[in-house]
Amino acid sequence: MKDKSIITKDTRRGFIKKAGAAALFSTGSIHMPIGLANSFSGTIKKQLKVGLVGCGGRGTGAAVQALNADPDVVLHAMADAFEDRLTSSLNLLKKAHGKRIKVDKARQFVGFDAYKKLIDSGVDVVLLATPPGFRPNHLTAAVDAGKHVFYEKSVAVDAPGVRKVLEAAKKAKNKNLSLVSGYCFRYDLQKQALYGKVLDGAIGDIKSISSTRNGGELWFKGRQPEWTDMEYQLRNWYYQNWLSGDFIVEMFVHSLDMITWALGEKMPLSVTATGGRQWRTDKKYGNIFDHFAMEYNYANDIKGYCFTRQQRGGSSKNAVEINGSLGNAFYEGNRHEITGRNPWKYDGEVNNMYQSEHDALFKSIREDSGINDGELSANSTLMGIMGRMAAYTGQTITWEDALNSTEILGPDSYDWNLKFEGPEIAVPGKTKFI
Repeated sequence: MKDKSIITKDTRRGFIKKAGAAALFSTGSIHMPIGLANSFSGTIKKQLKVGLVGCGGRGTGAAVQALNADPDVVLHAMADAFEDRLTSSLNLLKKAHGKRIKVDKARQFVGFDAYKKLIDSGVDVVLLATPPGFRPNHLTAAVDAGKHVFYEKSVAVDAPGVRKVLEAAKKAKNKNLSLVSGYCFRYDLQKQALYGKVLDGAIGDIKSISSTRNGGELWFKGRQPEWTDMEYQLRNWYYQNWLSGDFIVEMFVHSLDMITWALGEKMPLSVTATGGRQWRTDKKYGNIFDHFAMEYNYANDIKGYCFTRQQRGGSSKNAVEINGSLGNAFYEGNRHEITGRNPWKYDGEVNNMYQSEHDALFKSIREDSGINDGELSANSTLMGIMGRMAAYTGQTITWEDALNSTEILGPDSYDWNLKFEGPEIAVPGKTKFI
């Protein structure tokens, strides 16, 4: 059988025409002027009703961007586990968009089943911005109901969730629904240009890729007397791996997605990793790690070296370096550059990649063209999950092992009084692969 994982210059060059949602549009059409998303010939001429599930900062921002993308979009419904989050978000959105916020009290849904009520409320487009642990069920329900979807990364926290998302993506394709994921770097003009050059052979055959994302401490919400254990975990979802997937899945996955992009969507054969808790030793940090280091192994002896930490007081860095037979490609901050035989530096337009995601989504809806990030987003998420598995267990994990894992991190059902501690803090060499 031919090895589908072999990465060659020819396959990378061919891939630029199908490198996920971002490559389905020219850079100019992704970064459309606000308000022009419905001005194309053959477009769907109707008001689009949007529903927001998950009313935190990212969800509120996504709602603003959806409204900015198309003048005939209104916010029709909102859903969140917590009423205070919904109310706060609603007030902010009313200040930003006034009369286009048409969320009557009857369409303000609260609780674990709020997303179902929102999907059934008459919306055309659903924005999913809850913690990743909820994403597979929410995305599946939206697709089953025939809704277009913007959904934040990551798409799952475990392999059964990834498989559910892959199935939903297939259904969306069959229904010609548009799915745009929160892998926002795919919609950044600078990175589209850089990775386009790499995929077109500017640095020759790729030998290795290194990716680093180091940062400091994040938010934490102190427990209130009226909170149940479940509410406390949900308010601090980042520190519960059954909700976030650990920070390798929740945040570093952006860096892993850029590695996948540069390699023409080729998946690793295996990964060996390490990680642990040096800073996050307090119980308040739940069960996640504060540092990871991974070596991803690909066909043709290509290596992906990844390092990430979240610890206060250290230096910060967010960068990707791609080493090729003809030169190197670099991303760090505003630097998007190639050195070697074909030197190049990006000096073009800079866009708001978050806005461009929604511009692309609503353009696709208006043109009935069915943009679909489903498989791409699931694969990049699984890269994070398999890296976590390798670090947690101390074992080398293959792609097939990860994809077929039966481990489910979260509970079977949700209840405010549910006593659910989540998985124990992992100990490499002791924690078992499931």
